[in-house]
Parts: sequence; structure tokens; C-alpha cells
Amino acid sequence: MKKYILNFLIFFFNCYISSLCNAINLEKGEQLFKTNCVACHNQGINIIIPEKNLERKTLEANGMYNLEAIRYQISNGKNGMPAFGGRLKENEIEEIGQYVLIESEKSFQK
Repeated sequence: MKKYILNFLIFFFNCYISSLCNAINLEKGEQLFKTNCVACHNQGINIIIPEKNLERKTLEANGMYNLEAIRYQISNGKNGMPAFGGRLKENEIEEIGQYVLIESEKSFQK
């Protein structure tokens, strides 16, 4: 019985730490987005190609509604978007990608 309780407590603690870390990463992702992306993507718009905004339905229609596609786009650029792979670390690109996915759900509306 003690082992069961101990395993439960370890599981609970890991879940709590994981959710806390995700919240911290999203805050960092938001700050990185504001620093690097907001000039062209303020509130999820796209000033270069307006029809390719960062709303979920648009990302889905363009095959971009997944973390790998967004990370690739940030790293390598495309069309009018510059590549940020040389400027940002992998974990920063990941954090921006996660932030974009979550914000796309609400069309970047707070």
C-alpha cells in the first residue's frame, strides 16, 4: 500500500511540475514572439501575405497546424519570412511554436 501511495505522490508531483514548466515556457514563448515576430505578426496577422495569418483555420488549411511545421517555418523562413534558425536557439523556436499553436486557438485575442 505504501508503494502505491508513493507512486501516486511521485506521479502527482511530476504532473504539477510539468504543468508549471509549461506555463513558464508559454510566458517565455510570448516574450520571444513579441521580440522577434510581432513586427509582421501582431495579433496573429501576416503583413506580408495577409491571407496566411496565424489563425488556427488558416494554419490547418495550409498544413501548418502542428509544432513541427511551425518550428520548420521559424527556423528556415519561407516566402517573405526570414529564417530565424541562426538567431534563435532550438528551445526558443520550440517555445515560440508552442505559443503560436495555443494563441491560434483564440485567434490571438486576449
